[in-house]
Amino acid sequence: MQPGLSSLISRRRLLGNSGSGLAGIALAKLLSDDGLLAAGTESARGSHFPAKAKRVIWLFMHGGPSHVDLFDPKPELMRLAGQPIPDSVGKFETRRKVATNPLLAPVKPFNKHGQSGLEISEFLPNMAEHADEFCVIRSCHGDSVNHPQSVYQMNTGSILMGKPSMGAWVSYGLGTENANMPAFVVMPDPGGGLKGGPPAWGSGFLPATYQGTTMRSGSAPILDLKPSGGMSSARQRSTLDLVRQLNQQHSGERGNDSTLMARMNAYELAFRMQTSAPEAMDMGDESPVTLNLYGIDNPVTREFGTRCLQARRLVERGVRFVQLYSGDTNGWDAHEDVLKNHSEYCARTDKPVAGLLHDLKQRGLLEDTLVIWGGEFGRMPMSEKGKGRDHNPYGFTTVLAGAGVKRGHVHGSTDDFGLRAEENPVHVNDLHATILHLLGIDHERLTFRHNGRDERLTNVAGLVVKGIMA
Repeated sequence: MQPGLSSLISRRRLLGNSGSGLAGIALAKLLSDDGLLAAGTESARGSHFPAKAKRVIWLFMHGGPSHVDLFDPKPELMRLAGQPIPDSVGKFETRRKVATNPLLAPVKPFNKHGQSGLEISEFLPNMAEHADEFCVIRSCHGDSVNHPQSVYQMNTGSILMGKPSMGAWVSYGLGTENANMPAFVVMPDPGGGLKGGPPAWGSGFLPATYQGTTMRSGSAPILDLKPSGGMSSARQRSTLDLVRQLNQQHSGERGNDSTLMARMNAYELAFRMQTSAPEAMDMGDESPVTLNLYGIDNPVTREFGTRCLQARRLVERGVRFVQLYSGDTNGWDAHEDVLKNHSEYCARTDKPVAGLLHDLKQRGLLEDTLVIWGGEFGRMPMSEKGKGRDHNPYGFTTVLAGAGVKRGHVHGSTDDFGLRAEENPVHVNDLHATILHLLGIDHERLTFRHNGRDERLTNVAGLVVKGIMA
């Protein structure tokens, strides 16, 4: 290899852009084992205290599901439906001019479920059967009324693009349990169009190895992972061995360059993933009962159900953080008609989510897997165009289930109309601090030195919400 050649091959060129090539291959465990972490990362490895959750499955409902129509019933909203919101509520910002529009009652009834009596909308009959597993945080709030900024904040803690995602932070902090698989996997909605795009699962200023690895259904879950036609595994192994030998020689002559060594390990992990990743995504060994549980036998639920089942298979194989997106360009963004929009998206996702919870529980995985359900914000209590609702970041719901959280529990509340978080408010930074805590991580100690400053997921904020913990 020519002297200086490694300096010409950037990390970005090797790993590719997010969503293509070897993008986002998480080398955390390999680099840790080999002592090859980037400068400044050594203190971040491992949990800070015993973890209640070993892994996370985040079901991201892109577009903003309506909390007042799904998990947050409001009697006053029903009573005053058709009237303007009272002046006593005060002023608030809306993305569109809807502040003086008539209040819109929940479009479907709420009913109590389980021993806990948790109230859930008739939109979600299958999820409602698991009410006693849910910890419903009704007092979440964020800082932007727009989709991209709110998607970034919910994923990265900041409304600004370019910060590391939570999955990247967890990958950086804990690594993967399986050296043949990434720590952080993302399954976008096949309809595409996430507002904000792939930076939502990017690594920001963390090393690129920690960004989310995007996976799809089918025989090629990762783009460009399969070798070109005609190359046998033995021939590829021989080629990689030669490349590694030359790189080791080159590195040894230059003080064992850790950047080059990281590239070498990226090739090795990609080689192993050629077998591991397709096997993890292949559902051929799943029983008809399991496929039915996720709704894979129904064309309405098949797509999301398939990804939910694949998420279970991934966490079984040691993937630390799996994120599934529901909703294409508009998704749950019910500006025009809440009933029509949410009927469609609840029909697609309700049974698969319930199936995932049931399957995790029967396999003993829910005890140490944290499942998150929610979007980037909620919806306004007043109407838009008569039947729709505008964005609401001031008060919305996030649902947790599984490892370490109270079961059949409601935390916090919004005001009488579901407009603002009122009792025990939980900012996005607090939510992130709490999720990290459940994973055994002190959010104030998970840091990365960047431009002379110790950066963290929660910036200079974030309080662990002890009230939701079992």
